[in-house]
Amino acid sequence: MTDLDLTILPESPNHAHAIERLHERTFGPGRFVLSAYRLREHVDHLAELSFTAWIGTLLVGSVRQLPIMIGETPALLLGPLTVEPPFRSRGVGRLLLDRAISDARAQGHKLIMLVGDEPYYGRVGFKKIPKGRVTMPGPVDAARLLVLELAEGAFEGVGGAIRPDWSKAR
Repeated sequence: MTDLDLTILPESPNHAHAIERLHERTFGPGRFVLSAYRLREHVDHLAELSFTAWIGTLLVGSVRQLPIMIGETPALLLGPLTVEPPFRSRGVGRLLLDRAISDARAQGHKLIMLVGDEPYYGRVGFKKIPKGRVTMPGPVDAARLLVLELAEGAFEGVGGAIRPDWSKAR
């Protein structure tokens, strides 16, 4: 998949500054107005389900997952997933995505949702959420709301407002 000497590691508190700098470079200041960031304001991502990609001591990618509720159903919000521009299209994002999904499944999570491009995320099984079935806190392109069932039928009958899982609030 990649010809890079890449190491995928669980995120640690020591990575926070480097990850924030990566987000600054790849998403810019406009990232704070996105609906997904409204969900991240009061509940921290799950470090045990968030990962970093390294080449030696150089951070080249990161993915995080946040506990959310879709209506009354617990789920994860995947994102942001980002890779340093010179290392894109080399399989780094896919390796981070695969690790995040496999560890979420192994820990018993049933659903992962995200706001993203279906052609990219569809390759690992994410599907568009039918329009009107869920609502985000703020404007979002409904065509970019995607879900992945980690257990067969886990999204059946699920819908409603997407909000942070307040039981995990700081």
